[in-house]
Amino acid sequence: MNTIPSSDSWHPLSWTGKKALQQPVYKNQQEVDSCLELLQSKPPLVSRGEVDRLLHELAEAASGERFLLHGGDCAERFADCAADALRRKLEVLLQMSLVLTYATRKPVIRIGRLAGQYAKPRSADEEMVDGKTLPVYRGDLINEFAPQEQARKPDPQRMIEGYHHAAASLNYLRALIEGGFADLHHPEKWGAHFLHQCADNADYRRILDAIADAVHFMDMLGGDAAEQLKRVAFYTSHEALLLPYESALTRLEDGDNYYNLGAHYLWLGYRTSQLAGAHVEYLRGIRNPIGIKVGPAMDPLNLVELVKYLNPAQIPGRITLISRFGAGKVKDLLPPVVQAVTKARQSVLWCCDPMHGNTENLPKGRKTRHVKNIFAELEESFKIHAALGSNLGGIHFEQTGEEVTECLGGNVALHDLDDHYETACDPRLNGAQALEMAFLLARLLR
Repeated sequence: MNTIPSSDSWHPLSWTGKKALQQPVYKNQQEVDSCLELLQSKPPLVSRGEVDRLLHELAEAASGERFLLHGGDCAERFADCAADALRRKLEVLLQMSLVLTYATRKPVIRIGRLAGQYAKPRSADEEMVDGKTLPVYRGDLINEFAPQEQARKPDPQRMIEGYHHAAASLNYLRALIEGGFADLHHPEKWGAHFLHQCADNADYRRILDAIADAVHFMDMLGGDAAEQLKRVAFYTSHEALLLPYESALTRLEDGDNYYNLGAHYLWLGYRTSQLAGAHVEYLRGIRNPIGIKVGPAMDPLNLVELVKYLNPAQIPGRITLISRFGAGKVKDLLPPVVQAVTKARQSVLWCCDPMHGNTENLPKGRKTRHVKNIFAELEESFKIHAALGSNLGGIHFEQTGEEVTECLGGNVALHDLDDHYETACDPRLNGAQALEMAFLLARLLR
């Protein structure tokens, strides 16, 4: 078992005394310091009140009163800061949440991997592209995707660009929601551009009709309940990976409480979850809710110690455990993890990420995921939690609203991944596949 780090006083840069994995090496430290100083002077992207509200809602999901839907891009690009792309991502999340709300009869928490998911951990420092060895692409926050030596050099100015793209994206999403885009009086507007592809569109329209009847009834009652139908809460998230950037967006609130105000929700990646590491050190000191990715190499007892260290006060909603084992492994590997956390009486929200454990490498170098394997892991995970008296209260997808061809299977048959293979990292469900997944989940949850 790993040794628990000492609990000396925390500050936003205390992580610099720990080993920090997956960090770029910048050539000009003076330029880095200048960029970080500028970031520290920028306005927060989210508010402390929004973060606290999400923490409360996640606590309700952990107790079975709500359900978490977490989805979005694997590696968000600066070019994704465009009206159509953002609107479509919001559309598909709204559609999925509508189906899940109808199925579970519970409020759904919507968290997007949006407005900041610009940095990605990688398995190697270099990669081979067209016969050339290049530094690996680590996300737009660090370097460029273009397969050129100069483009792949880490550039600290991209942290400033990332902040402004995140601010613009978040501003547009909020404007859509406040402007009535998410109004339940008009759910038929959501995703009309890809609904025709989904074999379950008749079921979706039946759900729309049922909701329309319920909305009409609420309107007749009037009051606050009717007003709440006009907008939804929407939260943003990203992996807490590039630690200088995260530290620069950390703010002191109410005297002694630190919040990362660059996003509502942050998660600890599978490759950076070392108990004595810099990422754990950083995350332990902020008040945001935290996700922890849990995969095949995670020892159950080490996970328990990690949860205890990140949440010593047992704050409900603080920790979400996001399992990612793979369809062929989940049956054997998930039960010991659930049993260890339950035995330790740790307060957590369980969530399933059925994407990462089901990634396949194809002969041409492409990655893909099969819809049947994604759903198989979900189905098995629900069964395991139910058998162990636990509650699987959330799902985590890599998806987009675009008509990409990156994952295989589903009711929309894809035969050629090259048609619209656009991801900068891992394959995503397209809009129709994501909505189909919501219907499959709905049948499990009813």
